[in-house]
Amino acid sequence: MPIYLSKHFARFAVAAACLIATIGDGTAASFTRTCAARDLQILMLIEAHQSADAVSTQKLNDAMLTMTHARMICHQGQVVDALAIYDTIAQALTSDSILFRRIK
Repeated sequence: MPIYLSKHFARFAVAAACLIATIGDGTAASFTRTCAARDLQILMLIEAHQSADAVSTQKLNDAMLTMTHARMICHQGQVVDALAIYDTIAQALTSDSILFRRIK
């Protein structure tokens, strides 16, 4: 169990370091606190679904790829569009986990 927790902590630490580095960079000022907060929420949602084995691995990979796309959109200054992408990730994971529980 401690290895499992340290693995997730390491992922969280890397993600947090990337966000901090991005926010701290003067050229990436368009990556707002709103995007950073939503990014972290989605990352935690993905981790929760992964640890609960509530969604397929492919869906989790798709969610991470879509999250990267949302980050790029936010960096371009299109915060509203990026937040909409984050919302679609959350909806997809939530609806898939509900369906996955019904099938089991």
